[in-house]
Amino acid sequence: MRTTKENIQVIYEDNHIIVINKRAGDIVQGDKTGDVPLVDVVKEYLKEKYSKPGNVFCGLAHRIDRPTTGAVIFAKTSKALSRLTEMFRLGNVHKTYHAIVPLSQISEKGTLDGFMIKDGKLNRSRVYATQKNETAKHAVTHYTVLHRGERYMLLEVEIETGRHHQIRCHLASIGIPIKGDLKYGAQRSNEDGSISLHARQLDFVHPVSGEHIIITAPYPQEENSLWCALSQEK
Repeated sequence: MRTTKENIQVIYEDNHIIVINKRAGDIVQGDKTGDVPLVDVVKEYLKEKYSKPGNVFCGLAHRIDRPTTGAVIFAKTSKALSRLTEMFRLGNVHKTYHAIVPLSQISEKGTLDGFMIKDGKLNRSRVYATQKNETAKHAVTHYTVLHRGERYMLLEVEIETGRHHQIRCHLASIGIPIKGDLKYGAQRSNEDGSISLHARQLDFVHPVSGEHIIITAPYPQEENSLWCALSQEK
């Protein structure tokens, strides 16, 4: 189910920012598909909620992949947008992801360190142990196993760098592609076309008020959700 102004999942809002729990299939910003982007849906939501005439300001400071779910911040003011953009650029917004991957005997905690090269034609990345050429960018990913089930595991993932498809590529490189991620070696797709990667938490200092904010995005709530089973969350 794509997001509309009627079913939008707002998980935080104040005068300067709004955080949406993105559904799988939503594009955050417009692309060549011509599909309505989430930023436009948020504008419509704000326009209707506050009965605003004319155009509504809604700025995008960061993105997550189309098949990924979870927390995305939008700015409601230009001041918040400029500050958020700089915070993301400097790495001052701490992002935590959760991922469902095949059951494996990997250690409880680990760090994946390598160099990634983006293939624009195939829209995917490859990781190498050494820097192959000047286009290769250093990538560091940390993971923790939260729960092991019968066939799948739930991982918590944090990234030091923001490379193209970094989490997807790094996990696939150690033999545990994200569930549903056919591009990186998953055996089968998820029914809804998603991949089981969720932007779970954002931890940052509010760009205007200076307040310390921690926002947690609820898991996708499909019936018999594997997210809930693995996290043991009702």
